[in-house]
Amino acid sequence: MDILLAHGYFLSLDAAEQRVMRPHPPLGLLYLSSHLKQRGFTVGVFDSTFRTIEDFAAMLDCEQPPIVGIAVNLMTKRNALRMIAIAKARDAKVIIGGPDPPHHAASYLGAGADVVVVGEGEQTLEELIVALRSPNADLSVINGIVFKGKDGKAASTPARALLPDLDSQPYPDREAIDLPRYLNAWRERHGTGTVSLITARGCPYTCTWCSRSVFGETHRRRSVANVADEVEAIVERYHPERLWYADDVFAIHRTWTISYAQELERRRIRLPFECISRAERIDDDVAAALASLGCFRVWIGSESGSQRILDAMKRKVSVDQVRDAAARLRRHGIEVGMFIMLGYDGERMDDLQATVDHLKHTAPDVFLTTVSYPIKGTPYYDQVADRLAPQAWTEGTDRDLVVRGRPVRTYYDFARRWMTAEVAKGQHWRSGRYAKAARSASSALVGRIGMAVTANWRER
Repeated sequence: MDILLAHGYFLSLDAAEQRVMRPHPPLGLLYLSSHLKQRGFTVGVFDSTFRTIEDFAAMLDCEQPPIVGIAVNLMTKRNALRMIAIAKARDAKVIIGGPDPPHHAASYLGAGADVVVVGEGEQTLEELIVALRSPNADLSVINGIVFKGKDGKAASTPARALLPDLDSQPYPDREAIDLPRYLNAWRERHGTGTVSLITARGCPYTCTWCSRSVFGETHRRRSVANVADEVEAIVERYHPERLWYADDVFAIHRTWTISYAQELERRRIRLPFECISRAERIDDDVAAALASLGCFRVWIGSESGSQRILDAMKRKVSVDQVRDAAARLRRHGIEVGMFIMLGYDGERMDDLQATVDHLKHTAPDVFLTTVSYPIKGTPYYDQVADRLAPQAWTEGTDRDLVVRGRPVRTYYDFARRWMTAEVAKGQHWRSGRYAKAARSASSALVGRIGMAVTANWRER
């Protein structure tokens, strides 16, 4: 084995996901595997989702790979640090990649990693596997990495160019993992098995809180035929009941989306699916194409009902565009999901009220909330960096960072409950089942939020 690829997500350690049970395979890792195998390398994959960290140690003992590559994100950092230590204890070279390491490269090197990959990893790993076979390799000639220099300090090489032709890349190496187990997990909980795929890489938008450290700030699409071929292969091999298009922004390109719908119709393939998109990309023709493809829900990053906050986020979208897109999707029989972000820097009570009013007006079929957190390397992080409470790097992630002067989490717990109650009240009105209790509950929650502000509870 030339390299063992792994990631640090363990379903057994995620109580919230166990309740939801919507696990997806590590597509990025599987793209690395298929690329390296196509280049003639012998690759192993440790898919941690349904396994334990003890299984990881056992696999290292059995296979004894000379190199271990670990994909890391904010959710998996703590597990990844344990995996680094386990691999180093067995004398393996450790390469770290993914969205979190590039902006914490020195810390990951200090935790035992030998190399941090910055950006896409396919070509970089190809060169690293060869170089690390030599004890005196000159890593400075490999673009897109951070490593320890001779002085012991982190040394960075020039950025690696992004892959220009995604059609030339092989499909994700789904055969390297137990994909039927994912399908069974979905079917047992939801009655339908889902397979994920991506049609493009990168996001060209400017949202201040979003990290684009792997696929970059461009948008590179695969061809319609290439994606359709993959879907056809997925259907023939795995027989899923649904798909999940995991693009950052699906349907970003109007002509591509319409052509893709026509191509799948020509091939007589129609599977229900969900996707994430942006409101201003959805006109009537795009909505019709999505419906034709089998889309049953589009998730829109609405984030706030306050135009002031949306502009501060540099979302490049208006509240009215979100409302229009939601109405347009519904006319085509597609459900609307929304992401709402609370606590963005400078948010006031009137902004929260605007978000509540927005949700009531738009009436999404489902909405999810998160409290904003500053990810290192983003403009949002830079904006609040001087107000961040100290945090030991090994003890938390960017998700745990505390912005001084912002209301405590209890405030946002009440805000979530307020929003949920108001949306439910609106649904009751529309269905003719409005209950006085809903109004009373909503008023009580608003009062509690006000008390939290008045008491000046602050995170320190």
